[in-house]
Amino acid sequence: MGVLAVLRSRIKKATIGAMITASHNPEEDNGIKLIDPAGEMLEVTWETHATYLANVEDEDITSAIKSIVTKENVPMDVSASVYVAMDTRGSSRRLSEALQCGVQAAGGLCTDFGLLTTPQLHYMVRCTNSNGLYGVATEEGYFQKLSTAFCKLRQQMGQKGDSAYKLTLKLDGANGVGAQKARQLSPYISDYLSIDICNDGSTGKLNHQCGADFVKVNQRPPDGMSLQCDSRCASFDGDADRIVYFYTDQDGKFHLLDGDKIATLVAGYLQELMTRSGLSLNLGLVQTAYANGSSTEYITKTLKVPVACAATGVKHLHHRALEFDIGVYFEANGHGTVSNKYICHVLHLPGKMPCLLSYFISLYMLNLMMSYYFLQTVGDAISDMLLVEVILATYGWEASNWDSAYTDLPNRQLKVKVEDRTVITTADAERTAVTPKGLQQAVDNLVAKYNHGRSFVRPSGTEDVVRVYAEADTQVNADKLADEVGLAVYSMAGGIGDPPNAS
Repeated sequence: MGVLAVLRSRIKKATIGAMITASHNPEEDNGIKLIDPAGEMLEVTWETHATYLANVEDEDITSAIKSIVTKENVPMDVSASVYVAMDTRGSSRRLSEALQCGVQAAGGLCTDFGLLTTPQLHYMVRCTNSNGLYGVATEEGYFQKLSTAFCKLRQQMGQKGDSAYKLTLKLDGANGVGAQKARQLSPYISDYLSIDICNDGSTGKLNHQCGADFVKVNQRPPDGMSLQCDSRCASFDGDADRIVYFYTDQDGKFHLLDGDKIATLVAGYLQELMTRSGLSLNLGLVQTAYANGSSTEYITKTLKVPVACAATGVKHLHHRALEFDIGVYFEANGHGTVSNKYICHVLHLPGKMPCLLSYFISLYMLNLMMSYYFLQTVGDAISDMLLVEVILATYGWEASNWDSAYTDLPNRQLKVKVEDRTVITTADAERTAVTPKGLQQAVDNLVAKYNHGRSFVRPSGTEDVVRVYAEADTQVNADKLADEVGLAVYSMAGGIGDPPNAS
């Protein structure tokens, strides 16, 4: 993959990035994420080349590289620059060194940033290729940019006398690199937010019984975190590009505030700032099929913000979000951000300003958010955390106040092990199963049995399993529906091992 990074860098005549990580996967897994010059994920058409190189026999590697060079017309006389970073997995250092050897063998210049979150490396690449206009390509520059915006916005808001908002957040760091970076951030924002970090990697195993994916899928708190009633809590994933919030109420019931909840909170607040500032911008929210049905109804009917649907994966959401002036996108698993064309609108003052002071304050806050807060090319758990905290403090809310905006329909996710996941193909942003024949009809028949029933299936992008999502009016019914759809997949798509069971 080091060679592929060099080829891509030469074509773009700019620095690209290579991150050694397996994100939310178990610690024993590892992989690589390639970052294009704009700080975005690798262009989709190049994923074919990546797959090809990863699977070619050793003796054929030279001819494979020459084939890509010819097909893509790679200018071999152009110098190449690759930024490299890694997460905290035990295998990361060895793989990083191998990657750097590949870059050097292909004639590229390699800069090793050591331990970073994945979004931090995206930030470094974007800063470098924007000639510093986006920010300073150092960790200090990253922390300064986010913390400056956070503190200025909090100063602007002041403190509400009747605010329920507490200054302490309990953070599950997934025993990963995000815990280290959150600790580095803390001194910059200590006047406005105290972060109590659990699962910091000192004893626990990366992503094991903790982290955003564990909390989302299992719908329970992570191990290693003691909870008090109504404490505001959050979880990162292993490379800190996902975040979910949660709390327990007075009855000890667990409440999850996932990517859907974050998206609605952000979209509602941005819409409010736009209205007060008088700016006329096209605000939209992009979801995947995993979005809870209640969130979609709340967004469209209460917030009155347009909703678009895209296939699973932030690369799909990101490109769909670019259709809006300001596009909010979060997967239900907590991976997301806000992309925008806002900066080109800010100089166009509205013709009617009923309240000059309100206008300028709102415009100032909106500009801070759009210019400083969002890593607009990929989800960043740290910047998303600060954004949520600003909005909650503005409203004077604790997690329970936020949660009360709408109630999620009970839902369940399952994995069905299959011999070959490619037997399942989908359409309509993965909401409809095209093959095997008859599977979608079987799913439709099962969904029809339940009030507020909804379910879909899709092949995993990384392992031979089929993912099942189901929601219904009660948790019991959501579990039953997931079981039944899972069994349909098991019998019609070549299931192996034990049949699925939601309970």
